[in-house]
Amino acid sequence: MNLHAKLLERQAAGRPVTVGVIGAGKFGTMFLSQARLTQGMHIVGVADLDVARAHSQLKTAGWPAEAYAAASLDDAHKQRATLVTDSAAALIADPRIEVIVESTGVPGAGIHHCLQAIKHGKHIVMVNVEADAVAGPLLARRAKEAGVVYSLAWGDQPALICEHVDSLRAAGFKVICAGKGTRYEPHYHKSNPDNVWDILDKYLNISDRKSINPKMFNSFVDGTKSGIEMTAVCNATGLLPQSDGLHFPPATRFELADVCKPNSDGGTLEQAGVTEVTSSVYRDGRDVPHHLALGTYAVFEGETDYARRCFKEYAMLPDRTGKYAALYRPIHMIGLELGVSVASCALRHEPTGAPTGFRSDVVATAKRALKAGEMLDGEGGFCVWGKQTPADISLRDELLPLGLAHNVKLKRDIAEGGALRWADVAYDPNDAAVKVRREMETAFGRRNVTAEPVL
Repeated sequence: MNLHAKLLERQAAGRPVTVGVIGAGKFGTMFLSQARLTQGMHIVGVADLDVARAHSQLKTAGWPAEAYAAASLDDAHKQRATLVTDSAAALIADPRIEVIVESTGVPGAGIHHCLQAIKHGKHIVMVNVEADAVAGPLLARRAKEAGVVYSLAWGDQPALICEHVDSLRAAGFKVICAGKGTRYEPHYHKSNPDNVWDILDKYLNISDRKSINPKMFNSFVDGTKSGIEMTAVCNATGLLPQSDGLHFPPATRFELADVCKPNSDGGTLEQAGVTEVTSSVYRDGRDVPHHLALGTYAVFEGETDYARRCFKEYAMLPDRTGKYAALYRPIHMIGLELGVSVASCALRHEPTGAPTGFRSDVVATAKRALKAGEMLDGEGGFCVWGKQTPADISLRDELLPLGLAHNVKLKRDIAEGGALRWADVAYDPNDAAVKVRREMETAFGRRNVTAEPVL
């Protein structure tokens, strides 16, 4: 409740929080649009491989040209302006920058930038949840050992879900389930960048198709992003994935406590203490009314008669039995509210969610029958989608992380729906991201995949 006051103190002292942003895509640009208006915060530099695009994005976000006209990092600091560069390394190495925002969305790049930021003593806000799903537990451990903060990104759904879980537990509640909403039908797992428009056109009015990356949007549609985000939640909160991953049950926001409770009590979950993503579409294709497609939620248990009475008296969205209740947030503001993470890292030295163990993984799963010799094209592509899987199963079966299923050749045929294994692809063991992932598997192994007490 005091982040704004702390930012104003830094502003008054002439020491705004100094930030370097890597990646000027949609999320990064949304953050930049508000960061320019945030007292006590200075965006020292923006790094993007396409400098012209970065300039265009800043202009689109409402920045006057003089605000990002700094010729060097020294000028950026002296003039309180912003340098636009293609060198992420320069921002990371600058000792005057306190926080690095990694928003490239590329797992290998995110892992590299994160490790370099830790090496240089900087806090890291990992917008790149794709990288977090591959190696977040190890990266967070490294950051803690170095005395810096590794944080999930406020505004993105995983961090908001972590806040639901933390606040409920701090109030003494047992969290039964937490997650988000999305639009889902079973055939979506087969969607690809070419046919994704058949789905998107039903609920998004995108007149200029060139304005979006269909591969990126397809990762939201085909179930991959849901698996990635719920993996981040599990690894940060101690909740567990269900043994067969996400089931995407349809639910209105008023049915959350009835649907997202254990099946032993009439719900859809295999047990308490898990993640789930609800669908805004019924299995027959009808839209769910009052759905939660852009929101987040948590279901919790009332363990006393008095608490359950309060659920009913105060309309806390109880289930039919009155034993469970739900809270939800109907929207998330994405990069527009990322400044909360930046300020929290710099001023409180506290993350807005961070991995504490390796409990969940996202594994590459065949969208169609794949043939030996094919090149995998990663997240949102034509070959695989990412399925949330318990980490112990992923480790036991040597399953291939979705984030590393890009630009690698298949060594054997894979049936549609099959989970890919490391042995199925010709990966480079010396690739930096592969080495970090393998190190994480060794570091955590099967010793740290059980749930923390759900209290």
